[in-house]
Amino acid sequence: MASLSTLILLLCAAKDVMPSSSHWKPTWPSYRVPVILPRSTLNLEKPQFDAEARLEVTSPCGPECHKSSPLPTYEEVKNYLSYETLYANGSLTETEVGIYILSNGGDGSQGKTRTKRQIYGYDSRFSIFGKDFLLNYPFSTSVKLSTGCTGTLVAEKHVLTAAHCIHDGKSYVKGAQKLRVGFLKPKLKDGSKGANITNSAMPEKMKFQWIRVKRTHVPKGWIKGNANDIGMDYDYALLELKKPHKRKFMKIGVSPPARHLPGGRIHFSGYDNDRPGNLVYRFCDVKDETYDLLYQQCDAQPGASGSGVYVRMWKRQNHKWERKIIGIFSGHQWVDMNGTPQDFNVAVRITPLKYAQICYWIKGNYLDCREG
Repeated sequence: MASLSTLILLLCAAKDVMPSSSHWKPTWPSYRVPVILPRSTLNLEKPQFDAEARLEVTSPCGPECHKSSPLPTYEEVKNYLSYETLYANGSLTETEVGIYILSNGGDGSQGKTRTKRQIYGYDSRFSIFGKDFLLNYPFSTSVKLSTGCTGTLVAEKHVLTAAHCIHDGKSYVKGAQKLRVGFLKPKLKDGSKGANITNSAMPEKMKFQWIRVKRTHVPKGWIKGNANDIGMDYDYALLELKKPHKRKFMKIGVSPPARHLPGGRIHFSGYDNDRPGNLVYRFCDVKDETYDLLYQQCDAQPGASGSGVYVRMWKRQNHKWERKIIGIFSGHQWVDMNGTPQDFNVAVRITPLKYAQICYWIKGNYLDCREG
């Protein structure tokens, strides 16, 4: 078992390099991430696909509860980051991983019942209408899952979403084997041949075009856990499409500390159930954070789960502004704050370890995943 100091190094796995106080632009930190590589793969029995899809996850364990939890051991971290891969033909594998730190020169119970509504005071969500917005970046990166959740395009054939959208912690949900991803597009009028649909100020009618999912990765930290403890920390999954989607996608990035986010705010767009067929955008302040989670009160409803949480910051190496996904919107938590119940919406942070894992799932080469 690794020593505590080694474990802390592993969990941090990076030096957070921030701009000097004289640099006015909110700037992406430079991270050196660890390496996560497959060590062995085992074939599992085909799943039953008998779980009901849940569009929200609740947990009574809040920020202080998570902060007071003991650090996982090195072996526990490796187990949490091992993963299952579900294929379109129903076959299932489990992959154990190894975690490595390279030097800078290296190459190589049940929560309280609440209503479905997750709105805090005045509803600050914005429905996005019209192809001029919906089909343009960053809104065009948001897609709908056939299980009812939202996902975000993170590569030419990959979608990032929440694990609970396809797996309830014990079993894969109904529809996970024939999972599809929907891309919102304008409904063409008869004979329009793709020309401008209308000059009217009325919102254009949209429809979803669907692409089948080839395979899905889910970390064992979600499968072996549950939403009341360590499980929510690993509520993320990556979907690989059967064919490229041909849209601009948003890169993933390591989540900076909340105090370094522009205005302390996060942004995300999703397909909230109370506005069917609409893409709903929102932004809000981060209220608290743990190593793995961001606590906020962004207005949201079921269906927004799995949305990519992003911020826009200055990329010094490229001398330009860049949006990156730094988390995945997971769901709702009731928190007992000194005897007073308070509720938050929760996003899973992309830590250096999670970045290394997700990036490897996408690229298949750890050398392309060294800078977070």
